[in-house]
Amino acid sequence: MAILSSLSFSWVSTTLPDNKLNLFNHNEVPKATSAHFSCKTITCSGETASNEESYYKRRPLLLGVGAATTSLLHTSSLLAEGIPEKFRAYVDKADGYSYYYPSDWRDFDFRAHDSAFKDRYMQLHNVRVRFIPTEKSDIHDLGPLEEVVPFVVRHKFAAPNQVENIFDMKERTIDGKNYYTFEYGLTSPNFATTSFATIAIGNGRYYTLIVGANERRWKRYRNQLKVVADSFRMLDI
Repeated sequence: MAILSSLSFSWVSTTLPDNKLNLFNHNEVPKATSAHFSCKTITCSGETASNEESYYKRRPLLLGVGAATTSLLHTSSLLAEGIPEKFRAYVDKADGYSYYYPSDWRDFDFRAHDSAFKDRYMQLHNVRVRFIPTEKSDIHDLGPLEEVVPFVVRHKFAAPNQVENIFDMKERTIDGKNYYTFEYGLTSPNFATTSFATIAIGNGRYYTLIVGANERRWKRYRNQLKVVADSFRMLDI
């Protein structure tokens, strides 16, 4: 069961202490009480994004609408809720996570990621998930939402030539597991993208899901992509 609450705030930049910064080293990049932050746009210069290699083999399990078995339905509240129309569910029981993706998207290989799907025609219109080992047990161990999200976007998602904007962020707790989900944009000299990301820690792993599109397509597909970001669940291994 998810319980949602919301509040607004004006962003004040803060610096994470050293012990927090160490939680975001290049080896650790990648829902319910919910705190929802409708924040003012945060704009700043990007720093080097890291390229992590995947630590685990990919073990895909693709489920169409109505194709999930009884045992799988009981592994996740995601499936128990029912798969939305025009979506499929990706369930990786071995690696402990699941999410929805648009049913007309295709599976593809995305470097250093465990699973990925993309639009048939638009390369930048895609979802991907990666995870890395961590000794942390919960996303709260990294710090509060309003500190963690700007740090991750600036230092882990943005390339050196990109400017990032954070449009929205929220915290959710579902089935006792905590998730940070946020909407952000990255602008380069020649193109711009907007994305949702969900980050979570469980099973000794730091999970990151990113789903995004070209900025020109964002307004049209935002609601669809939000379903993907909000659907991410950690499964007990």
